[in-house]
Amino acid sequence: MQELITCFEVPSDLKKTRQNQMKKIDIQAVRADFPILSQTVNGKPLVYFDNGATAQKPKVVIDAITKYYEEINANIHRGVHTLSQLATDAYEVSRNTIQSHLNAKHNYEIIFTSGTTHGINLVANGFAAILKPGDEVMVSAIEHHSNIVPWQMLCERTGARLVVIPMNENGELIMSEFDRLLNEKTKVITVNHISNALGTLNPIAEIIEKGHKVGATVLIDGAQATPHLRPDVQELDCDFYVFSGHKVCGPTGIGILYGKESWLNRLPPYQGGGEMIKEVTFEKTTYAELPHKFEAGTPNIAGGIVLGKAIDYLNSIGFDAIEAHEQELLAYGTQRLLEIEGLKIYGTGAKKASVISFNIEGIHPYDIGTIVDKLGIAVRTGHHCAQPIMNFFDIPGTVRASFAFYNTKEEIDIFVEAVKKAQQMLS
Repeated sequence: MQELITCFEVPSDLKKTRQNQMKKIDIQAVRADFPILSQTVNGKPLVYFDNGATAQKPKVVIDAITKYYEEINANIHRGVHTLSQLATDAYEVSRNTIQSHLNAKHNYEIIFTSGTTHGINLVANGFAAILKPGDEVMVSAIEHHSNIVPWQMLCERTGARLVVIPMNENGELIMSEFDRLLNEKTKVITVNHISNALGTLNPIAEIIEKGHKVGATVLIDGAQATPHLRPDVQELDCDFYVFSGHKVCGPTGIGILYGKESWLNRLPPYQGGGEMIKEVTFEKTTYAELPHKFEAGTPNIAGGIVLGKAIDYLNSIGFDAIEAHEQELLAYGTQRLLEIEGLKIYGTGAKKASVISFNIEGIHPYDIGTIVDKLGIAVRTGHHCAQPIMNFFDIPGTVRASFAFYNTKEEIDIFVEAVKKAQQMLS
């Protein structure tokens, strides 16, 4: 029975193969790892450019889900029987994997959540017991709704004030305005690492350093960053860092909240129930130590285990190789799309991830998305849960093509021709 635990380890030969060959990505070998990429949609080979919404899953991740349910499915942490112990071990191995990946100081600073939104809400809820009227919570103009609404709700509950770091026409934060707005009333700063709608890479190291100088706590929304880079939370010195499993080739319904030990100890529990308690009486309940204090109820056990496998897979390829390949796609895709008359790209900052948001003059983005879908191409259209950005540019939304390490220049060529065809049909 004990040998079953090995099914949740990345094979050493795979690790070696990837390390040896992935100084530059072997794109065909990588694509072969993703079964969905070989299928057709509407009679055309699938071109998947909606990676900002969710990433596709490699076979090693799909197989790990199956193996868990076939071989060691059991509830964790409280069982003395063999299956429970094996499942618990695999779950905690995954926590250690993610600790190492983020370079967190302690494994109990890694909290399993249902995703980025859950992690942000957990922290925001905790600050309801800390903030006072007149305190300020600072967000940026390029946040996803998930990193705006929980803080708005918090401000409504506490009497704190929401302050917004503005952006410029390139989709970059105006740091001189950040400096001007920052003061001793700033208690929380919460910004995304990379914008989901524009691809902008924010100067979070500078934001964290300056925020700490005035005593602010800093949360980084890493949902869009973690597929492209490997954050070092100790080097960044952020107080919280959150991301979602499904965007890093893992399952949906699982995510990570990293929090500094001091802050996690200070915040009250977000939910009450099983696992997060130390002792319960009708008179008084005491809470479990970290990380269990924030992990009430039966968790997404399979998701937690398999998230570690997804992280292992990405590291086996190497984030330097991932970044180099994706930046190549970004440059090529930008060049090719700008060949199209009337096309405007939103998010033209100097530092950005492999995301291109654009419109064509006189054509609604939804119509473009519908036509290219008929040609087998998946892109995202709309406001991307970032309505303040769209309001800034006075547009209803954009077409967003978001590239991953398994995409190719040939797919970009197919996409560009499809957009040209859509333009001809809709003009």
